[in-house]
Amino acid sequence: MINAIWFGMIALSLVSALAQGRMPELSAAVLEGAADAVKLSISLLGSMCAWLGFLRIAEKSGLTGLLARAFSPVIDRLFPDYREDPEIKGKLCMNISANLLGLGNAATPLGLSAMEAMAQKHPGPVPSRGMILFVVINTASLQLLPVNMGAMRAACGSTAPFGILPQIWLTSLCSLTAAVLFCKLAESRRALGEGRGPWNS
Repeated sequence: MINAIWFGMIALSLVSALAQGRMPELSAAVLEGAADAVKLSISLLGSMCAWLGFLRIAEKSGLTGLLARAFSPVIDRLFPDYREDPEIKGKLCMNISANLLGLGNAATPLGLSAMEAMAQKHPGPVPSRGMILFVVINTASLQLLPVNMGAMRAACGSTAPFGILPQIWLTSLCSLTAAVLFCKLAESRRALGEGRGPWNS
C-alpha cells in the first residue's frame, strides 16, 4: 500500500511537471532532495551511535533489567497471556524501555524479537490479542526523550532541539492512552461475543 502511494505521488509529480513545462525544476528538486537526505543521515549518525552506545551500557550495567522489573506490573496487566513467560516479558520490557528513550532504531530489533517469540507461542495465520496490542503500543509509543527528533531539530539549526518535550509528552500520552483503551474495549467486546475480529489469544 505504501509503495502504491509513493508511486502515485511520483507519477503525479511527473505529470504535473510535464503539463506545466517544469521538468528542469523537478529534476533539480530531486537531486537537491537526495543530497539533503544524505547530509541529514550523516548528521544523525553521530547522535544515534552515541545513544545506542548508552543503551548497550545500560544493558551491561543492569539498568535495563531494573527497568524490566519496574515495568513488570504494567506488562502483566496489559499482556496477561505472557505473565508466566519471562522471555517474552523481558523482550517486551526492553522494547518499551528503548521506545521511552526515543531510540526507535534500537527498539525495532527488540520488537521484532518479541513478536517472533509471541508468534511461536500462538502459531497461526491470525495474530493474538497480545501481538495486536504490542503493535499498537509501538505505533503510539510514549517517548520521554525523543532522541531522533532532537537530533533532526539540531541538524536543522534549532537552538533548543528538546524544547518541544512537554508537547511531545502530552500528545504521545494521549495517543497511547486512547490506543490502549480502544484495544482493551475491542478485547472485552470479543470476550462478550458482541464483536468480531482477530482478538483471539
